[in-house]
Amino acid sequence: MSGEKILIVDDEEDILELVAYNLNREGYKTVKAASGEDALKKSLSETPDLIVLDLMLPGIDGLDVMKKLRKESATKKIPTIMLTAKGEEADIITGLELGADDYITKPFSPRVLLARIRAILRRKSEDGNQALVTLRVHDLEIHKGRRSVSVKGEPADLTFTEFQILIFLATRPGWVFTRTQIVDAVRGDSYPVTDRSVDVQIVGLRKKLGACGNYIETVRGVGYRFRENP
Repeated sequence: MSGEKILIVDDEEDILELVAYNLNREGYKTVKAASGEDALKKSLSETPDLIVLDLMLPGIDGLDVMKKLRKESATKKIPTIMLTAKGEEADIITGLELGADDYITKPFSPRVLLARIRAILRRKSEDGNQALVTLRVHDLEIHKGRRSVSVKGEPADLTFTEFQILIFLATRPGWVFTRTQIVDAVRGDSYPVTDRSVDVQIVGLRKKLGACGNYIETVRGVGYRFRENP
């Protein structure tokens, strides 16, 4: 039994109950919120380990909730899964750009949602239990255990996904990976993401790395690699 606490945000009572029932049955603790305002309050008061967030909410919508979560120091690192009926690529990309770690479109399978939650929490746990390993590449320093990155001594605030991509590439310098390989490594296979979404993550990562952004090289027609000698 896991015991991690998960905040479920949805304005549909039947969805809240369905998700809570399946999570409780697996041993997770659940907290429910039916609006964006309530979600923001409970994200601070309940300190959840993960948030399942609907995008179409009354008042403050899910995307605005994401923005506020990522601006607060107490909540910006909480993994978040978007659960939404808005399955268009533009909506998904917007959510990922704002820092969502995964997305599932409605109608959805509770078993798939549980699998995604387990995968994210497992990665979070594994990262937290890693030995204190620091990777240094010229002006770039990556601390795997603390999940922290600094560029020329200044901290770079990366999302969960951006950090996973950076670690995946930086620990394999010179190797070229397709977008599909990057997605499989970061989120697990069968994750339904588009090439465009990977490109968006890379653009955001490069921007946050500033002068070290060019360490990540685009290999035209193939994918990306971390330069062996940046």
